[in-house]
Formats: sequence, C-alpha cells, structure tokens
Amino acid sequence: MTNHTQSFEQGFLFDLDGVIVDTAKFHFVAWRRMANEIGIDFNEEQNEQLKGVSRRESLLKIAEWGGKSLDEDEIAKYMHLKNEWYLELIETLTPADILPGADLFIKAAKAAGIGIALGSASKNAVPILERIGMLSLFDAIVDGNHVSKSKPDPEVFLKGAEALGCSAQQSIVFEDSVAGIEAAKTASMKSIGIGTEDVLKSADIIVSDLSEITITKALSLL
Repeated sequence: MTNHTQSFEQGFLFDLDGVIVDTAKFHFVAWRRMANEIGIDFNEEQNEQLKGVSRRESLLKIAEWGGKSLDEDEIAKYMHLKNEWYLELIETLTPADILPGADLFIKAAKAAGIGIALGSASKNAVPILERIGMLSLFDAIVDGNHVSKSKPDPEVFLKGAEALGCSAQQSIVFEDSVAGIEAAKTASMKSIGIGTEDVLKSADIIVSDLSEITITKALSLL
C-alpha cells in the first residue's frame, strides 16, 4: 500500500477491473479453464457473480455450482493455477486496453489536486497498472494483498481514503460491481457506477464509462 506523507482534501477511489481496464474477460477464460480442470463447466452469467469477489471465494463458488468439495490443498493448488493462467493472459495488456476516458479522467483529477487511490480485490493490480502505463498516476494502492475482507465489506475503500489522508465523506468511489457500490455506501462514501442503471441502481451517478463524467460533476456529489 503506497502511503504518501501528503494528504488530500478530496479523494477518488477506483476499482480496477471494468473501470480502468477490462480484465474480466481474462478472469473468465482462466476460471473456466480451472473449472474444466475439476470437471465443471462454467458460463459468463456465472462469471458476473464473481466480480469483486476474492480468488478463494470465487473458487469455492465455482466448486459449489459444480457440486464439488475441495480440501485445503486442492484450494491452494487451483487458486495458484488459475492465477498462473490469468497472469499469462494479462501479459498481453497494453495502454490500448484502457477503458474509454479512464486515463484522461484520472490525469484531470490529479491535476485538480485530488488524491487518487486504487481499491481493488485484485492481487495483480500493480503489474496490470504497469502494463497499461498508469501506475505512476496513483497516490495509493490498496488491493487484495492489503485487505482481508472482500467487497461489499468497505475495508478496501476505508484503507484507500486513510492512505490518501482524506475522510470518507470527502471520498468518491468509482465502481462497476454491485458489491463495490454497496461497499462505498457502507463506508459513507459517494459512488459513481460504471455500467448500467438496471444493475447499479444504488450508485449516486451512473455512466457507461469515465469519458461521460467531468471532475466538476463528480465533485458536485460532495
């Protein structure tokens, strides 16, 4: 967790997958390969239920869907395998994979003096941000290596605001998952949902990507 001595009056906290870059497709390919390995098939609809969920919980959900029970050794083995396959896939990421408007919006927020933090369940956030050339834009990174509880628990966002030195009331979360929007609400933070209204109805503002929102509009929530 990067922790700068500088503290910010306002903070923007970003989820990674589906907000800055779309690695959900890679997760799906890797999880499906892992599921097939234990004799289960697994579809994209089920994959939606794994968004924002930790690796261990995702594996246990897939095993449960397939009616399989795994012991601790098997859990460790399959979590490792899935991650290896996923890491092979993210090697192909480039700045061309940044979702529309994400880099420009974050650069504009940074220029406006807003603290920028990542709040993601991913344990591979740093290599992903490196591959797309955005790592240096973040003042703090809180990912799956720094938290013990998955969203909808607000731990990841509370730690992000703390690392930026700003209060929850002066923080805005950018999220594409229901669990993430719920986590923001529990943390008393405003939220901007990246996606569709039917899914993210409890977000304060909903846009289809970061090119559709301005810094002024986002800050109007505070």
